[in-house]
Amino acid sequence: MSAKEFATLNRHFSATRSPTANCICDVGSMKILALVTDAYGSYGGIAQYNTDLLDGLSSASFTRKITVLPRLGDVSKFPSCRKLDLRSPTHGRLAYGLRAIVQAVLVRPDIIFCGHLYHGKLCSLLAKLTNARLVSQLHGTEVWQQLPERHLQPLRKSDLVLCVSNDTKRRYLAQLSDDHDNAAVLHNTVGADFTPGDRAEARRKFGIGDTFAISTVGRLDSRNNGYKGHERVMNAIHRLEIGSGKRIAYLIAGVGDDLERLTARAEQLGIQDRVRFLGKVAHEDLPDLYRASDLFALPSEGEGFGIVFLEAMACGTPAIGLDVGGSPDALCDGELGICVSRKEFDSALQKAVLAPKRSCEGLYLGVTRRFGKDVFRARVASLFGNLSDKKALVADGAIESEKIYDANF
Repeated sequence: MSAKEFATLNRHFSATRSPTANCICDVGSMKILALVTDAYGSYGGIAQYNTDLLDGLSSASFTRKITVLPRLGDVSKFPSCRKLDLRSPTHGRLAYGLRAIVQAVLVRPDIIFCGHLYHGKLCSLLAKLTNARLVSQLHGTEVWQQLPERHLQPLRKSDLVLCVSNDTKRRYLAQLSDDHDNAAVLHNTVGADFTPGDRAEARRKFGIGDTFAISTVGRLDSRNNGYKGHERVMNAIHRLEIGSGKRIAYLIAGVGDDLERLTARAEQLGIQDRVRFLGKVAHEDLPDLYRASDLFALPSEGEGFGIVFLEAMACGTPAIGLDVGGSPDALCDGELGICVSRKEFDSALQKAVLAPKRSCEGLYLGVTRRFGKDVFRARVASLFGNLSDKKALVADGAIESEKIYDANF
């Protein structure tokens, strides 16, 4: 923290805010302070969600400025946007907290965005300090266990709690002892890079040839015996090959501590020559991996939502997952992708492998109609717009945008 920031903190810390300072009544007046673990320049589902949310807010006409304080991220990949004030990452907990306080005093935000459960106590303090509204984010699995009161209290005090899926919303509200309901669902969106493309070239790129290819994109996480479901896919492939004689290539993108166990399992099943561990696949190469695949499979038992389902289907590749957690939202309960129980997975996978290929364009249109950027940004404008003066936003069309979202779900 610089001497100038300290001086400003001392000068403004005890200043009182005027009664009308927090009334967001003019288009282009909303100031937001976002505390996130990571967003721009980072890898993973949470980083992508935060990036999309911040992009959505920066595109809203009622937003004046968004100051973003990340814990992680590659500064060289930060975008240039006049509404986004992206600060360099701060790793230490104490340094991060002090920097957040300084920025809250400097910015005097109308809204504090808490991008992770563990920032809740700090964000609640900052909202009280600046008389700002508090918006908190739940990404899914953090509410699969009973939350301690120190984490639940900031959520309860939030003006709005964004939940990445309907399952997350249900689990959160179930932990509240009263009828308090400050939660709303904001699903993931899918990037413009994920579209149907040259499948033949993509298959050459990954050396697949004519073999039926199944892919999975996700961490190799050993928790709960590998909750992402890689082993479940391997077992199903082994049984399918024995029963049908059909040879299958299984491409696994991701890194993690379960690699050794999964490698051993592939050898035990005798399919080690068909299972390929690709490691971390660069974001720009993911669309081609999906296009090269005949089927995307993620029978995970711990997804808050599952953005990879959207990415695969937007590229025209059918997807299969379990009816557990947030996955049914991404798969639209079986309308877009295949959504089955644990017991049904093997037979459903076999059916999907033997089924005629679906229209790439049809899948792409289905995904964009429900989860495209326009739908996502309309929902963001509606949710954040409802925290401000609606009359100012109706003229801009932001409140009307909620009807666009509701019409798709």
